[in-house]
Formats: sequence, structure tokens, C-alpha cells
Amino acid sequence: MDEAMTEPLAVPITEAARLGGIGRSTIYAEISKGNLKIRKVGRRTIVAMEDLRAWLASKEESAA
Repeated sequence: MDEAMTEPLAVPITEAARLGGIGRSTIYAEISKGNLKIRKVGRRTIVAMEDLRAWLASKEESAA
């Protein structure tokens, strides 16, 4: 697979919100509640794609 086409392992919070189709305030609220895990790398705060997917999947299940 071409390196340019691979998905990132983690993204900044603003990108996580965009990818999830939700607002940044929702992301920050879920982080505050402990529902969405973040990681600090230096001064950057990132969300692992696997954590974002798991959180989104849990929202899908609770809506059903």
C-alpha cells in the first residue's frame, strides 16, 4: 500500500471531530467524562484512531 494513502495512527482533536462528524465541544466533553481517551505527545494532544473508532461504535450501540 502506498504510504500517502495509509491512515494516520492518531489525529489532533480538531481532526478527530471532523472525522467523526461532530463538534469539538462534544469531543472535549467526552474527554472530560473519561469516555474518549487522549494522549499527550510533547505539547500536542492527540486521539488514537482506534480509540476514536471504539468511542464512535459505543455511541452507535447506545443509540440502538
